[in-house]
Amino acid sequence: MASTIQVRVDDDLKTKSDALFRDLGTDTTTAIRIFLTQALAVNGFPFEIKRANPYGALTEHEILE
Repeated sequence: MASTIQVRVDDDLKTKSDALFRDLGTDTTTAIRIFLTQALAVNGFPFEIKRANPYGALTEHEILE
C-alpha cells in the first residue's frame, strides 16, 4: 500500500524545483522519495544543517569588545 504526502509550497519554488529535477532526468515526486530514502539510510537529514553564525561577519576584535 502507498501513502500520500501533501505539502504546500510557494508556486515559484515548485516551478523551479520541477524544472531542476526535470533537467536531472527525474521528477519532483521521485526527488522527494530519494530524499526520504536517504534520510532513513543516514538516520537523519541527508545533508548538513547548520544554524547561521551571528558572529561570522565580526572580526576577532569586535567579538572581544
